[in-house]
Amino acid sequence: MALKDKQTEKNKHFIASLEFALQGIRTVFKEERNMRTHSLMGVLAIIAGFIFRLTTVEWLWLLFVIFFVLIIEIINTAFENVVDMCTDFHFHPIGKKIKDMAAGAVLITACFSLIVGSIIFLPKIWQLFVTYFL
Repeated sequence: MALKDKQTEKNKHFIASLEFALQGIRTVFKEERNMRTHSLMGVLAIIAGFIFRLTTVEWLWLLFVIFFVLIIEIINTAFENVVDMCTDFHFHPIGKKIKDMAAGAVLITACFSLIVGSIIFLPKIWQLFVTYFL
């Protein structure tokens, strides 16, 4: 790498990195329906958290699983794009395996978040049911 290519000012480098990262997030929201769905579910879970007045530990778990799903969805999208780029959008059995495994990671993460959400919210929903209907 030539000396002229090296970044010498930290702030510009950080700002440029931040701009690239934000563009990546915008791109995945724009192009991936599942990312928008996961985000909507996360927002609904946060609203439910305020309604049910979660404890600090419950908030930490809830936010962890929300961000975990979003991160894995972004990684899944990156794998899909790399496979499409490398295969020029033609079917390849190894490309299919890669895409399937990345999608499986999203599924496992989403299931984990459903379990955590159930542990947090079902007792609270049950308590509401018992209080108002029994």
